[in-house]
Amino acid sequence: MEALVLERKGELSIREIDLPNKVGPHDVKIAIHTVGICGSDVHYYEYGKIGPFVVKEPMVLGHEAAGTVVEVGSQVKHLKPGDRVCMEPGIPDPNSRASRLGIYNLDPAVRFWATPPVHGCLAPYVVHPAAYTFKLPDNVSFAEGAMVEPLAVGMHAAVKAKIKPGDLAVVMGAGPIGVVTALSALAGGCSQVVLTDVQQPKLDLAAKLGPIRPVNVARENLRQVVDDLTEGWGADLVFEATGAPAAIQKVHEPLAPGGRIVLVGMPIKPVELDIVSLQAKEASIETVFRYAHVYPRALALMGSGKINLKPLISRTFEFRESVDAFNFALKMPPDCVKAQIHVGAEA
Repeated sequence: MEALVLERKGELSIREIDLPNKVGPHDVKIAIHTVGICGSDVHYYEYGKIGPFVVKEPMVLGHEAAGTVVEVGSQVKHLKPGDRVCMEPGIPDPNSRASRLGIYNLDPAVRFWATPPVHGCLAPYVVHPAAYTFKLPDNVSFAEGAMVEPLAVGMHAAVKAKIKPGDLAVVMGAGPIGVVTALSALAGGCSQVVLTDVQQPKLDLAAKLGPIRPVNVARENLRQVVDDLTEGWGADLVFEATGAPAAIQKVHEPLAPGGRIVLVGMPIKPVELDIVSLQAKEASIETVFRYAHVYPRALALMGSGKINLKPLISRTFEFRESVDAFNFALKMPPDCVKAQIHVGAEA
């Protein structure tokens, strides 16, 4: 079938490629409707690798997707043709030790869409395990359904943060992951989120989504803002969602004594940390790698209206424009948060 193929670093094409098409007893076949462009997709396009994951042969991109079920396997009971769904892109080994412990996101054998050598979902159809396919609430669009994957990262971060009702959180970074982390923190019980960035348009957009205090760190002092909000005590939680070494090295500064840090962003290279400053506050540090067991809760929050992702969808391209869409995402304007590709029809 025709798909968007990363031929090699810096080269994309829309062409025919052989992809798995057989529906097993526990699988579903899905007509893809919308796919979001993730930073990792762009990174593979620009650099050809992320850490140990290297593009060595042509690979279909895309892992943030929603669509319509068109065929179900003989043992699938909870889904039927016509169901509108989104898909969790990581497929673990159900018999692995990580899966049996409930931390299937950490399964070393996980097959994750658009992570070499596994093909992604920027194609008309995919075959996927029904266990990792979830019905969309009636009031959630396909475009919003394709946002559940990045939202799941923020949800997982909020779970790892062990939020207490009324906590004040700082989220560093107003990109897609930073904003969904802020929304997840609010949904999880935070009274307010202080969101930092250097791009004012992103901060202005985020400030309209709830009790979010934007801080342009090129113009304002983050610690001073937090002190003003907490009578000098500091933030209960700090989520680092940029992956930028300069931000990570300052992650302890706005934190209250006894507070918790959640590292969400992934730096390209190792980063030095001021361990003594962290110890002086007895800071707890959590890390996040993808997510586990959060899709149903994310969809429930979206369906109830508790989390609204529509304002984050900045630009939509047609499938035939996929190469242009990726070139757009390479140099995303500061007022854009998420670009998506419309792949197919609604049914």
